[in-house]
Amino acid sequence: MSVQGKSNVKLGLFVLAGLFLLILTLYLIGKNQHLFGSNFEVKARFRNVSGLTSGNNVRFSGIQVGTVKGIKLIADTSIEVTMLIDEGMRSYIHKNSLASIGTEGLMGNKIVNIMPDKEIAPPVKEGDLLPTQRVINTDEMLQTLFRTNNNIADISEALKSTVDRINNSSALWGILNESSLAANMKTSLLNIRQASMHASDMTGDLRDIILDIKQGKGSVGALLTDTSLAYNLQEAVLKIRSVGDKAAGLADELNKMAGNIRQDITEGPGTVHALLKDSGIVTKLNTSLDNVQKGTEAFSQDMEALKHNFLLRGYFRKLEKKQQKKAREGQQGLAAEEKPRP
Repeated sequence: MSVQGKSNVKLGLFVLAGLFLLILTLYLIGKNQHLFGSNFEVKARFRNVSGLTSGNNVRFSGIQVGTVKGIKLIADTSIEVTMLIDEGMRSYIHKNSLASIGTEGLMGNKIVNIMPDKEIAPPVKEGDLLPTQRVINTDEMLQTLFRTNNNIADISEALKSTVDRINNSSALWGILNESSLAANMKTSLLNIRQASMHASDMTGDLRDIILDIKQGKGSVGALLTDTSLAYNLQEAVLKIRSVGDKAAGLADELNKMAGNIRQDITEGPGTVHALLKDSGIVTKLNTSLDNVQKGTEAFSQDMEALKHNFLLRGYFRKLEKKQQKKAREGQQGLAAEEKPRP
């Protein structure tokens, strides 16, 4: 081969080598491999990389800081992603920074987003494994939108069916076209309002009564709060009980006497026989009857005195006033019923 041919071959090889280096340089620059700067590696493990490939961008708080170097399958549920990060970002990325897979725009390439955490942690080192955060990808969003669309379609169909039933319901339209319905509803609302007002008045009166009772006003309040009145009432009850006991004893004596008389009548000799023959016994019997009559009259006087006792006088007067008040209210109610309505 001539010298000219060898020169041409060498020139062709040199041109091919130059073109190859130029293409390789352009490719590496296009992939952001940081040919003219230093970088370091960090790793993150995901359950699903959602189509992430080597050479995709890595961003820290939205700033381009590196590229994806490689993706390796560790297990069926773990995929390790190795990232090349610019050395100048080492002091900003900490060990607790969260890595997640996102998308450039709505339908762009997949990227790795690194977000700082609020907690303080040391900067990352070569080969550190960053914690990851799962985000909703586009496929999941589309699936959710698909289910939502189906649900909206079902709701629209059900709503349409309901509207059709309402439009075809003669009973409902008959109620809505009833001219007296509005007047009846207005009357009902007025009655409800009046009932509410009466209930409110009754509640206020009841509250006043309870307040008066708590303050010791009235007979009930005095009975509940006045200890001396309760003590006097207790003494009066004890006296009434004592009088009742005496009356019960007197009744027992009368029962015994009646039994003796019955025995004398049935058995012959005895008290009745002595009464028929002994005039002194008759005199004693008359005296005893007089004493019984006097005891009965004294018992009646004791009961009447208890009614006029100062301890119970107020109680009986209040009962009388209450009865008079009820009688007046009954008369007023009858007058109100007899009054002609407008």
